[in-house]
Amino acid sequence: MVAMIVAFGALYATPNLYGESPAVQVSGLRGVEANTATLDRIKAQLEENNLTFTSIALENGQVLTRFNNTEDQLKARDVLDDNLGKQFSVALNLTPNTPEWLAAIGGTPMKKGLDLSGGVSFLIEVNMKEAINKAKTGMVSDFRGDLRNEKIRYRSVKEGNDTVKVVFRKIEDLEAGQSLLKKRYRDLLLTIDDDTLTLTAKMTKEKIKEIREYALEQNITIIRNRVNELGVAEPLVQRQGKKHIVIELPGVQDTATAKEILSATATIEFRLVDTQGDLSNALNGRVPANSILLRDKDGKPSLLKKRVMLTGDHIIDAKSGFDEYSRPQVNISLDSAGGSKMSSGTKSNIGKPMATVFIEFKATDKKDAEGNLIFEKHQEIISVATIQSRLGKSFRITGAGSPAEARNLALLLRAGALVAPIAIVEERTVGPTLGAENVKLGFEAIMLGFGLVFIFMMIYYRAFGVVANLALGANLILIVGIMSLIPGATLTLPGMAGIVLTVGMAVDANVLIFERIREEIREGKTIQQAIHQGYDAAFSTIIDANITTLIAALILFAIGTGPVKGFAITLSIGIITSMFTSVVGTRAVVNAIWGGKRLDKLPI
Repeated sequence: MVAMIVAFGALYATPNLYGESPAVQVSGLRGVEANTATLDRIKAQLEENNLTFTSIALENGQVLTRFNNTEDQLKARDVLDDNLGKQFSVALNLTPNTPEWLAAIGGTPMKKGLDLSGGVSFLIEVNMKEAINKAKTGMVSDFRGDLRNEKIRYRSVKEGNDTVKVVFRKIEDLEAGQSLLKKRYRDLLLTIDDDTLTLTAKMTKEKIKEIREYALEQNITIIRNRVNELGVAEPLVQRQGKKHIVIELPGVQDTATAKEILSATATIEFRLVDTQGDLSNALNGRVPANSILLRDKDGKPSLLKKRVMLTGDHIIDAKSGFDEYSRPQVNISLDSAGGSKMSSGTKSNIGKPMATVFIEFKATDKKDAEGNLIFEKHQEIISVATIQSRLGKSFRITGAGSPAEARNLALLLRAGALVAPIAIVEERTVGPTLGAENVKLGFEAIMLGFGLVFIFMMIYYRAFGVVANLALGANLILIVGIMSLIPGATLTLPGMAGIVLTVGMAVDANVLIFERIREEIREGKTIQQAIHQGYDAAFSTIIDANITTLIAALILFAIGTGPVKGFAITLSIGIITSMFTSVVGTRAVVNAIWGGKRLDKLPI
């Protein structure tokens, strides 16, 4: 049993011996997938520039090209970046050299943290101005709904520079509106002008601060969800100052796709198509007051109602799939409020066309007077479909384009629409040189710790010391094998410290056992009785000591983040494997060599 477990651990620890090759990964943006034509184009560009590669392959809609050294890798990245255009992202990558037979049974090397494998760090700025504008737009909608429900007549509700203005028809309506809004919105400053029958609502400083804090915290939560969707292990997402967020993604293979997913402020809106308006007049610049003119990705125009039936804020789940005609679709689930809005909105519009609009904010190179980045709003019609029946909390949208684009849209909607647009203002790449240095130092620390323990055990416990050293070696193999098998486990520099600590703890168990065996022999017990009593008596002490340490490690894992978690993971795994190797493993070897024999003395 011991031999089989150690062999199993050794098998899955083996991929770490093959190392990694520098590579360039080419993947499509906004749903575009690389194909054989892309692969041939890349191969031709590399050969034209005399760049030698070890292999090139098309996998999962991405082209991966391996090189012998980082110099060729960097040159290839520059060449492909200049020639492939904006439809593709070109990213540096380190790919494992695991043999196919080993990869086929799930063998993969350990994932390394940002401090070991390198990765990318982003500094993101949240557009607070847009967050406040969005809050004002929400106030306009809320004011209209409240006044309609109370049957208070008004002429218009419009946004100002930093206010919302409501114009009433009569002085009585003005007074009634002021009384209603004052009760419901205590965090707004309300002023009235009797001459123009206008009520002006302005947000207090406390309200603006609350909006800013909410935008920052909510964006952090949504970005964390998106990072989880990307499958990045041990990510770091935290705020910095009043409007910035720091993101660290260790071992990210495709930085361009990561940037696209993280920074996309994507959401959707559902609007009715304006079937009464004249599309030709709208194309000539005469758009009706209550309508807007939008186009789909092919440039086909449609006239839509300004009033939004439902926004993406109510989406709680989104999954990509295919309809009965094998066309890509996105299945959407709404919260209860969204389901009610969609139900009431479609109830009276059965038989009418409804458009699904994709909205995205993109940062420009310009800044406003306050130094904030200026964002452009991009709107695109995904699909126009006739409402066949009353819709509820679950429905589907088609016309998302390719399956990859449908998956991308579902990911963004599922992870949540950002409360305010963001822009990456700084990007730092931690290169493999720093990681290699850290790995080298960490490996030297582990080897030094093992070496000193090996020497001490062999000198002090002789043959039994050799058995303990074999157990230590098996312990290291099992730690590496288990770390390689667990999908979310990541080796960090503090994690290496956890392995070094485990070495000392593992040998401590054998010291307790061997000292107890010596005591039993000094008391006159036979060799076989001494071995048996030594293991049995020391076992309870070893269990108690290791369980208390394991509890501490689990608490560190539960409440810690980043490096602390990395330390807790290796420590927890090391405690469990060391208990197996130092107690079960050494006893199996000792029994095999000295057990059941008549011996006068023991080499301990």
